Amino acid sequence: MITLVLQGMMEILPDRCVAIAKKELMYTGTVGLACWLAGIVFINRQKKSDAKSVMAEAAQTMLKENIRLWVFPEGTRNHDGNMLPFKRGAFHLAVQAQVPIIPVVFSSYNDFYNRAEKRFTSGKCTVQILPSMETRGLTTDDVPDLTEKSRDLLISTWDEISAPLLKASGKH
Repeated sequence: MITLVLQGMMEILPDRCVAIAKKELMYTGTVGLACWLAGIVFINRQKKSDAKSVMAEAAQTMLKENIRLWVFPEGTRNHDGNMLPFKRGAFHLAVQAQVPIIPVVFSSYNDFYNRAEKRFTSGKCTVQILPSMETRGLTTDDVPDLTEKSRDLLISTWDEISAPLLKASGKH
């Protein structure tokens, strides 16, 4: 699944943008090598102190070098079609750097990809880039609300853009 998202990312990735990914991806063969070569910032999610220091460093690098970060707020992929709770690290990072969040939503791809069934065929996937969410003036106290507001927005958008695809495939 991660390769599907990475391929979609490469199509819409803005200049000077790198992704943040879990450290385990570094050890996934060709995908891990491609991620490393692309400059992805790997985070050890097992060690909270390491993750926090990497995020703080990433915030400084973003500001100093005018780099954008692409973050997957769920932390991992849920294959049952529901969105998992969001991790707060990305939101802490945005607030710390006082940079906007630009939500990107990929529609359901269940009509052409299903891990359990080992099915990967042709199909359609819609990508919608939502208006930016400002973080200027927010503090760490605002992060829980910002996280939930973002998640609610992504869920409603996912439902909206996935409905026609699911209906066409007979899965909705």
